[in-house]
Amino acid sequence: MDLLLTPNDIRRIAGALDLKPTKQWGQNFVIDPNTVRRIVAAAGVRAGDHIVEVGPGIGSLTLGLLEAGCQVTAVEIDPALARALPETVRSRSPEAVARLRVLHADALRITRDELAGGGADPRALVANLPYNVSVPVLLHMLAEVPGLERVLVMVQAEVADRLAAPPGSRVYGVPSVKAQWYAEVSRAGSIGRNVFWPAPRVDSGLVAFDRREPPVTTASRPQVFALVDAAFAQRRKTLRAALSGLAGSGEAAERALRAAGVDPRARGEQLRIEDYARIAEQLAG
Repeated sequence: MDLLLTPNDIRRIAGALDLKPTKQWGQNFVIDPNTVRRIVAAAGVRAGDHIVEVGPGIGSLTLGLLEAGCQVTAVEIDPALARALPETVRSRSPEAVARLRVLHADALRITRDELAGGGADPRALVANLPYNVSVPVLLHMLAEVPGLERVLVMVQAEVADRLAAPPGSRVYGVPSVKAQWYAEVSRAGSIGRNVFWPAPRVDSGLVAFDRREPPVTTASRPQVFALVDAAFAQRRKTLRAALSGLAGSGEAAERALRAAGVDPRARGEQLRIEDYARIAEQLAG
């Protein structure tokens, strides 16, 4: 038996579970084995790697990661799917189930200790992320698990574009800047909607994150992120105007910006995370 699930397998499992995918949990399941193998290959995982997967659903990608020899910690919010996943894996490969750990949990609240399970941090996050929580889950995981060296996720194409956007781009925004704090971010491919069940109304994209050290700064991450939020809350305004509330006045904002080497007439979408870190230092000082 091939380890990966076919569309017929997925329909059979869904029927047995009386599964009705919900918009609340953003459930769109990958039904194409070739797409699963493409995602696993793009993730660059190795046999023996500890991988965390968010939203495994019926188990298509989980089985692909197990096929590659990985140890998988799967985080699933749907209790019925969390219960069913080990049995699905066992039916395809009794050997592989020993390398699977399923956590019935909310990925937005899960902790590093829960994911490590008494061992080392997961090396990578590989997931088909629910559209409605993809960015919050990514930022939470990157903040919570410093041992994550690489992330490869499938998200809505528009979200993928935002995450990987360079400064000055039309879609560069808060997710783009905050992701830079943790990693180098790049697009890693496009995925059509016909490989999902149910088929979403939009295409998807693969995004790769390669962990790097955050900017060297005396400002804290919350201070920098609060600055980013303020800069984009009034996107069309100059930074002098957009940061006046945070700084206490337009004059104070201008002083901090000039001290950081940033033109007060610039706008938030023109700055990299390093620029925001320098401004935050000035405001904190």
